[in-house]
Amino acid sequence: MIDSQLRTSGVNEPFVLARMAAVPREDFVPAAARDTAYIDRAIPLENGRRLAAPLFYGMMLAEAQPLAAETALVVDSGSGYLPELLRPLVKSVDVITPEEALVKSRKAAVYSLMLVDGAVEELPDSLTKRLGDGGRVLTGLVTKGVTRLAVGRKTAGGVALLPLAELGIPRLSEFDKAAGWSF
Repeated sequence: MIDSQLRTSGVNEPFVLARMAAVPREDFVPAAARDTAYIDRAIPLENGRRLAAPLFYGMMLAEAQPLAAETALVVDSGSGYLPELLRPLVKSVDVITPEEALVKSRKAAVYSLMLVDGAVEELPDSLTKRLGDGGRVLTGLVTKGVTRLAVGRKTAGGVALLPLAELGIPRLSEFDKAAGWSF
């Protein structure tokens, strides 16, 4: 995975390669998928979601450049893989589900880094309000059916996402835009 998927795609940051080598993907997939845990495709999970290909996680961590003093929020698709990759790189990691991300937070916690384990059409206000001013977010972004890794920063109360690279990223349907008229 490291030599054939990450390095060949330009993911060469030592901290990323170390984390990807230290966290066994086979521990985060169903038993029937353990033999294919390192395939360069998304793997179906028992909850109906999918664990993205290793390249997504490698590129996300490389772009995030997490800092030891940061507090992070991970919107986890159910595997637990992304939070485990991130945990030793930051001060703290809180994990929520996509469903919990849609609910207004009662916690006063504000995060400096947010990672979304999947592709979204839009980030809801209930989620972006958890990000502190100047905080960074990395997610998959769906535009006209194409998924891309995207990065954003919260400024003036909002987050704009900049697409970086086309990747096959499992879609999180909870974050689809409401259907409407278009001309």
